Amino acid sequence: MLIKLYAIAFPVFLAMDMIWLGLVAKNFYQNQIGFMMKSEINWAAAFLFYLLFVFGLVLFVIGPAMEKNSWVHALLFGALFGLVTYATYDLSNLATLKDWSLLVTIVDLAWGATLSASVSTATYFIARKVGL
Repeated sequence: MLIKLYAIAFPVFLAMDMIWLGLVAKNFYQNQIGFMMKSEINWAAAFLFYLLFVFGLVLFVIGPAMEKNSWVHALLFGALFGLVTYATYDLSNLATLKDWSLLVTIVDLAWGATLSASVSTATYFIARKVGL
C-alpha cells in the first residue's frame, strides 16, 4: 500500500511545490536570497529531495493516517512533519549563513507546514476515493 500512496503523493507534492516556487513565491525568493541562488538548478539534487521528502511523508504521516482512518491525523501530522523538516534546513541556514533572511525562514516554515499538511490530506482523500 505504501507504494500506491507514494504514487499518489509524489505528483501532488510536485505540482503544489512547482506552483509555489515557479509562480507564487518566485519573486519573493529572488528578492530575498537571489544573490545566493545558482543560475542553473541542480535538478538531480532537487529530484532526490522530492523523492526522499515524499517517502518521509508517506512513511511517517500518510501511512499511519490511513491505518487510523483519520484525515485529521494526515492534516496535523503532515503540518508537523513539514514544519520540523523545513525548520532543519531554514534554522540551520539562519544559524550558519551570513545574510540568510529571517523572513525567508518564517515563510519557508509556514510553506513547509502548509505543503505537507495539504499533500498528506489530499493523498489521504484520493487514496480513500480509489479504495485504498
